[in-house]
Amino acid sequence: MSTRNGPLTFGVLGTAGIARKAVIPAIAASDHAVGAVASRDGDRAAAFAESQSIARSYGSYEALLEDDEIDAVYVPLPNGLHAEWTTRAADAGLHVLCEKPLAADAAEAREVVDHCEDRGVTLMEGFMYRYHPRTERVLELVDRELHDVRTVSSTFRFPLYDRPGDVRLDPALAGGSLMDVGCYPVSLARTVLGEPDRAYAHANDTRDAGVDTELAGVLEYADGRSAQVASGFDTRLVQRYRIDATNGWIEVERAFDAPDDEPVELTYEVDGRRGVETFDPVDQYRLQVEHFADRVADGANPLTDGTEAVANMRVIDALAESAAEGGAVDVS
Repeated sequence: MSTRNGPLTFGVLGTAGIARKAVIPAIAASDHAVGAVASRDGDRAAAFAESQSIARSYGSYEALLEDDEIDAVYVPLPNGLHAEWTTRAADAGLHVLCEKPLAADAAEAREVVDHCEDRGVTLMEGFMYRYHPRTERVLELVDRELHDVRTVSSTFRFPLYDRPGDVRLDPALAGGSLMDVGCYPVSLARTVLGEPDRAYAHANDTRDAGVDTELAGVLEYADGRSAQVASGFDTRLVQRYRIDATNGWIEVERAFDAPDDEPVELTYEVDGRRGVETFDPVDQYRLQVEHFADRVADGANPLTDGTEAVANMRVIDALAESAAEGGAVDVS
């Protein structure tokens, strides 16, 4: 494992769009750097490296993990490959920032977390929205201003049209809308309400792909509270949530993949007082990278650490089981 102090040098496993459009620019804008990228296609890796001004490229993930100049890896591979390459990076002594979801299910996620703990590396799941100042303010309002939050309703849908070969439609790679974007509403609901007791969901596979392309679910709590979560690939972009309490509510639009080049808002009403708060443009991916680097440096647990990843997957598993089998499922 690297014991180097100061800025981290990242290796990127894969050439996914999220790496190109968001995370690599975020790393470049921070005090840290991307030192290498790998693909199973050496020519693709080389072209990607040139386009992103990355010094080194590799034609295999294994080769990147052997690069002595790398301190940490970012894993934006398809969901079904997250666990394997996170554990292999840990075996190489590298810290890991892995895209959500960490693994294909909760049991696999637990194995990954235990493996990284055994290897003594920092593991963080990439839920970038948790690092946005607006999310921090929402949770502050929930904690300090709202009384007895009763319900959360959250949705993330976007159109995935005319791309039948997309990895998000591949069951062998743990695809589906719940895994890809439904994990965000689940995360938000859990962050506000805590861990649910039961889950119920209904799903459709409108592409006959073997994965859900639409899902709607309910999370039930023993004390009567509830959350509604929804995800999909079949409608226009919507990403929002609403939190309702006995004395007020909070609403957020463009909730998860917030733009980094224009202001965003939250709207609320508390005890009859309505308000709108505006937040200056910020790169939440950069904030995520910086949080990860800080936790590598101080050895503390990241906000979205392995324990959080396992808990989120437990709820996702229950929703998926309910959608497949029918009826409510205990979250266990």
